[in-house]
Amino acid sequence: MTPQATSRTPITGVVITLNEAANIEACLASLSRVCDELIVVDSGSTDETCALARATGARVIEQPYLGDGPQKNVGPKAATHRWVLSLDADERLTEEAVAALQALPLATTDHDGFALRRRNFIGSRWVKRCGWYPDYCIRLFDRERTGFSDSRQHSSVQASAPCELDADLEHYSFANLAELFTKAGGRFSTRAAKIMYLKGKKVNACSPFIHGANAFMRKYLFQRGFLAGLDGLSVSLSAAINAYLKYAKLLEFQRDPQVREREDFNRVW
Repeated sequence: MTPQATSRTPITGVVITLNEAANIEACLASLSRVCDELIVVDSGSTDETCALARATGARVIEQPYLGDGPQKNVGPKAATHRWVLSLDADERLTEEAVAALQALPLATTDHDGFALRRRNFIGSRWVKRCGWYPDYCIRLFDRERTGFSDSRQHSSVQASAPCELDADLEHYSFANLAELFTKAGGRFSTRAAKIMYLKGKKVNACSPFIHGANAFMRKYLFQRGFLAGLDGLSVSLSAAINAYLKYAKLLEFQRDPQVREREDFNRVW
């Protein structure tokens, strides 16, 4: 280890997983460039995720899924180091991000979190419109001062004094256009509908159309998806489908007792 590395404040890298054998090695390799400890919190993988993680030297914690925020807080609580770098399994640090993170004066900073811009991809195509970039996300944080919110869906780090870094991470969100649409029309919309139903949210027959149309207009026009060609149109359409279906499914739960009785609302996550 070089003198520069010895003086650097140690960081723990954390990833939550479920059947991420295709991603976990590359993710941990990316984290290992700046982290001194690696923790994987797995929620019951049936593939080689845990074995591959252990083979890289990561500590694996087996934890049934608690929802996004609670699950992402498991690793930081078990970390050896104060500073935690949390990535999703399909995220990677760029060279610029590695350099920026290594240069941070973590021992003396007043910031409790650092955000990176996120490049969201479909396949190998970086989508820069539709609100998909710069998409700042806090990924490095002081676990003694902050952590993820308790939200079970789309949780984020609740830093009070964050800093935005001039560097990106890469997010390989969808393998292809088919996955973009199947996720929007499948588990994403169903999960959202279940959450809204359990919270007692009420909708009417116009709600699916209104929310679907608004989602498309926001992505395609206001967030300039029309400048991103076919990918911009596809992202806008998938957002519209997701919005339409989650409200249509919620309406179905409200109106159709047979559908409601067949749905397991204890398996939202």
